[in-house]
Amino acid sequence: MTSDAPREPLDAQLLRDLLHAPVGVLHRVDVRAEVTSTNTVLVAEAREAPHAWPPPSLLVADHQTAGRGRLDRAWQTPPHTALTASLLVAPGTPRKTWGWLPLLAGLAAARTLRSMTALDVRTKWPNDLLVPAPDGSDLLGWGPWRKVGGILAEVVDDERVVVGLGVNVDQVADELPVASASSLAAHGASQRREMLIAGMETSFVEVLELWREHAGDAVAAGLAEEVTAVCVTVGTDVRVTAAGGRELRGTAAGLDDDGALLVRTTAGEVERIVSGDVQHLRVIGTE
Repeated sequence: MTSDAPREPLDAQLLRDLLHAPVGVLHRVDVRAEVTSTNTVLVAEAREAPHAWPPPSLLVADHQTAGRGRLDRAWQTPPHTALTASLLVAPGTPRKTWGWLPLLAGLAAARTLRSMTALDVRTKWPNDLLVPAPDGSDLLGWGPWRKVGGILAEVVDDERVVVGLGVNVDQVADELPVASASSLAAHGASQRREMLIAGMETSFVEVLELWREHAGDAVAAGLAEEVTAVCVTVGTDVRVTAAGGRELRGTAAGLDDDGALLVRTTAGEVERIVSGDVQHLRVIGTE
């Protein structure tokens, strides 16, 4: 595919057929041609008209003009090339467990992408979806991995959360914004976006149901083990910029019971990272 090849818009009816109850798992599926950010729009509308958005409900955009990632980083893609969707959920678990939501969404997305593309899709704590570099090269902060997608969870109120998902599907090399980015097309693994969305959102709802059955205890549900197994951050030397700009280095030793990253620092202490920017330090001598 070249960057000037025609791209098809999303088939809204197909998405509704796949995902809307009673055949699918969602109470509402709203597909729009263009929005600023699916997370921004869904959070606002769910607050303004809660009865119009019964959880779980999904907002899908064929194109975002002001997509956002963690730390308010911009996420821009050409029209009709990416998967951009946000799911409104009611966790029904203690709020202290909600840190698992982006990790569980990442697990569900990785499961689906592995099944549908045969790619070795992994996660980077807390919210990135990774694929191996097409040429096998290392990149500072990413090692042999490249980012193909991301997840952003935002609290709506005391009962509801929006979990946004973005995946680069059909971008070719000259459409990727940075060297650390990749796409399914770059690996010859492009799929219909409707089928990808349906698979990932269905898988996420199923994971959430299991998590709820165990009152938000991901360890008891067996999900913490799965999340850890798919996360390439665990066991990797990392540099973490935590809240307030504090920086530390060490080895990501695992995940705490609430999904926090446990880092064994170079001083031998173990620190819990609830939120932070993580770089993988496989490339030595160039930091």
